[in-house]
This record gives sequence, structure tokens and C-alpha cells, in this order.
Amino acid sequence: MPLDPVAYLPYQDPDDFIREVTDRIWVDRDIAHIVENYEPDSIVHASLGTVVGRDGVIEGTTIRMGSTPGHIGQAEDVVWEARGDDAFLSSHLVFSADEHLVDGRNVRIRKRTVANCLYRRGRMVEEWVVRDDLADCLQRGLDPDEVARGLTFQGYSGSMLDAPPKDVLAEGVSGPRPDEFRPECEMVLEFIDQVWSQRRLNKVPEFMDRDLFLHTVGDRTVIRPDRYQSDLLSMVGPFPDARFAVRDIQTNHSPRYAGLRVAVLWTMHGTYRGTPAFGPLTGKPVTVLGVSQFLIQGGRIVKEVRVYDEISLRAQINAARGDGSEIEANIY
Repeated sequence: MPLDPVAYLPYQDPDDFIREVTDRIWVDRDIAHIVENYEPDSIVHASLGTVVGRDGVIEGTTIRMGSTPGHIGQAEDVVWEARGDDAFLSSHLVFSADEHLVDGRNVRIRKRTVANCLYRRGRMVEEWVVRDDLADCLQRGLDPDEVARGLTFQGYSGSMLDAPPKDVLAEGVSGPRPDEFRPECEMVLEFIDQVWSQRRLNKVPEFMDRDLFLHTVGDRTVIRPDRYQSDLLSMVGPFPDARFAVRDIQTNHSPRYAGLRVAVLWTMHGTYRGTPAFGPLTGKPVTVLGVSQFLIQGGRIVKEVRVYDEISLRAQINAARGDGSEIEANIY
């Protein structure tokens, strides 16, 4: 069923809609456009918790924009998929390469953000947003753990508390989805289950091209299967019981972005009782919200862009030790 233009007007398609609306708010700095763009009871799930209501988005945007007034982001990819005939789910990968004044000197900061947005009839109803704030800390010369101690994990509500969908190919947390590119979607889901959750790292070459790229947090790029395996081990090593749950999936084929991409909204659930990468172990559970966009060519994964917030993860761990902030920080 074709998508009714009411879903993205006055723009030409959802890709154009997402790029132009984001520019209007974040580059032109028309914060008031959020009133026209978001439903009053819109819900945003971020790395520190859930924001309910448009006013929280407006306040959070104002705070974030005020803290980095020179910030400009640009769409690196937009993976969108219809949700019925009047709605769409987009996975908007934003790349920024800014210069910020830090201790009297200009510092170049590269980072990525992903916003998964559910729009119905041109209005935002629910959003899942993750930022690579580790990259920001490292390039500013800040201690990530010290920054994390100033944050409070405020917890999730709404759909984030629901069990993962039983058949995410039929219906994710954003609603029923079209059955498109099923073989590629099944391949990505099998990859996440076998390699990420079951730790069958030897199977990486079965799913991924030899010349693979992984762009991940801390503005790091990893190449080749061996280094992909090592990076995954460093991610799950502190949480040896870590399991990954896929909460949504969408696909899009576009020459603009090199072909078929599969975007996956995932959560990692684990216990901090493994390698002490974030200070003394707590034995307490953590939840990590993340998005991965996979580029598929010739039936194989040739690139993954993975974004999650390690600083918010540290904030959860610090809180479990009782050394986190008691002041609620800006979730958005």
C-alpha cells in the first residue's frame, strides 16, 4: 500500500521530511517548530530514561543547544519504512563535525546520533534517540567517568517496559510493518542472536564481508572480522550475561545511501560482574539502548554503524555504587 502524502507533506517524501525538519530545528534553531512537529503527549526514550510530553522535548532541546551553540549536524543516512498508510518510522543517522571552544581553544569534535522517530500524519508520536557522548568527552579531554557522575539515570516508562516483540518482522514496538526484504532482515536478526547474544564469534565471517567497516562509539572505526570480534568482546566483557533484544526493525533501499540498509533498535541487558572496565564491579543489572544500521550488499553485511551512550551506561553503574548524582539531568 502506497504511503499517503499526509504522512510527510509539505515535503516530497519521508527522507526529505526528516532532513528538512531536523535542519529547521537544530541548524536554523527554530525550537518553536517542535510545537508544530511533536504531538503534545509525545514520548521520547533516550539513554537516561523516558520523557513524556512535548514540553520536556522543548526544554531539553533548549538546554542541549545552549550547551553547544556551534553545533551543526547532517544526515548521514535516513532509513525509513511505512507504518500503515499514514505513518512512517525513520532511523535518522546524524553526523556532526563541530568546533567548540574548550579552555580557550577550538577543539574539533566528531560524533554520531541516531533518532528513530515514529511520525503519524506528519506529527511525532514516539522517538528513541541515542548519542555517542563518549566521543564528545574524549575529544574535549574530559574524564568519561567524572562526566557520568554528574548524570542520573531516571528510568524508562511506556513501551520500553514492555517485553520485546515476539515477531519483530511482523510488528515492532512502532506497530505492524511491511514484509519487505525478509531474507536480509532474517539474516541480520540471526547475526545478532548468534554472534552478539550467543557469542558465536567464529560466525562473523559467515555474515559479514571480509572488508567490513564498523563505526562505533568513541568515534572509532573497526575493520575486518578479527577486529570486529575483539570490539564486541570489549563491549560485552563487563557484562558476561549480556543478551540483546530487538525492539524494532526497518529497511530502506536508496542509491543515495549505497543501497539496502537494515536499521535495528536494540537493548542490551546484562549484569556488571565481568571485566571491571567501569570501576569496581556492582553485580547490578544495566540496560543499554542502542541503534545499529547495517548496509547489506550481495546478501552480506559490509558496514555497521552502531550508536549507544556509554556515558549514560556509566551513570547507571555509578548509581548502583551510590556515587552518582542525585540531580536529574537533561534526558533529551
